[in-house]
Amino acid sequence: MDRTHHHPPPSALRRFLDSESSGGLVLMGAAALALVIANTPLNAAYQGVLHAHLGPLSVEEWINDGLMALFFLFVGLEIKREAVDGQLATWPRRALPGLAAAGGMLVPALIYLMVNPSRTAHGWAIPTATDIAFALGVLSLLGRRVPASLRVFLAALAIIDDLGAVAIIAVFYTGGLSLPDLAAAAAVIAVLAAMNRLGVLRLLPYLLLGAVLWVLMLRSGVHATLAGVFLSLTIPLRHRPGAVDDERASPLHRLEHRLAVPVGFVIVPVFGLANAGVPFLNLPGEALVAPVTLGVGLGLLLGKAIGVFGAASLAIRLGLADMPAHASRLQLFGVALLCGIGFTMSLFVTLLAFPGDPLLQAEAKIGILGGSLLSGLLGYALLRVAPRDVPATPSR
Repeated sequence: MDRTHHHPPPSALRRFLDSESSGGLVLMGAAALALVIANTPLNAAYQGVLHAHLGPLSVEEWINDGLMALFFLFVGLEIKREAVDGQLATWPRRALPGLAAAGGMLVPALIYLMVNPSRTAHGWAIPTATDIAFALGVLSLLGRRVPASLRVFLAALAIIDDLGAVAIIAVFYTGGLSLPDLAAAAAVIAVLAAMNRLGVLRLLPYLLLGAVLWVLMLRSGVHATLAGVFLSLTIPLRHRPGAVDDERASPLHRLEHRLAVPVGFVIVPVFGLANAGVPFLNLPGEALVAPVTLGVGLGLLLGKAIGVFGAASLAIRLGLADMPAHASRLQLFGVALLCGIGFTMSLFVTLLAFPGDPLLQAEAKIGILGGSLLSGLLGYALLRVAPRDVPATPSR
């Protein structure tokens, strides 16, 4: 059968690019509310709720280990979707965002380590992540001023960036391991993979085993949220030849679309509300210029812009990738600045890098909020005034 005209449906991410600002605005509102609460008499009640226990875990742990596993599941589905038949399906398409993402992770880490060479060096990964909801939200506010090719570039870069963050968490921020629980988790993953190979298309068996996998990962010492990533890789992506609606035929599409709204409008904002509250009024003045604060802030503001733009420019100059269509160098630099918005994943890595140290966590959060805010404002301002590189219409 001729399948040359088969066009897979757009992923949830690409479908909602134009309305991504709404999710970003909700997240901004949640972060602002957390900051207000943390610096008023309501902070005691706020902290009390977060540390109250519901069963074996506190509310904060349920949010950071439980709800965020669904966020990682969504991220994993998007990575798989794009890698199989989306914007990352071929090596030429992966080249520019892939190399840019690598530069955008390496340079911020180096800047952080230059400022924090000693006991706080463990936080090097905090400024390496880009917040996809915030960055695409700011970009969507610019409307037609930014060519579609740059939206696709930023989305692909953020997806690869998320994949890098997942790998960093798995390799560098894993505690003492329980081998029996790890072995059991590996067995569950093997069963999930076998179900995929056997053509099981119902979602319920995958989700039930995913819940078992989450419990085993939580007990194993590997961060429990990674269960979401492993589960996502086993969810079948199917296209039935001649199917009227490919999305209904594909379990991955169904789950991805069901998760899009809860993740964007509930899970990520709740995470922001639980983790963005920094009690500035109770911090020593030097916390604003502490090495962790400066390392994270400068890593996001300077490191991301230099790393993303530098790696992308080098790849284009060497002929390894093409310049995004109808985009100017100045616009590419503006998007590189937006990559310095590192809210959700950066906050998440902060909790792993400095467990049990409220002062270092607060310093890192100040750096995240400051660096992300400046990156977003500067990127937005630059993209508002940057001219588009639109080719002239040939005369007839």
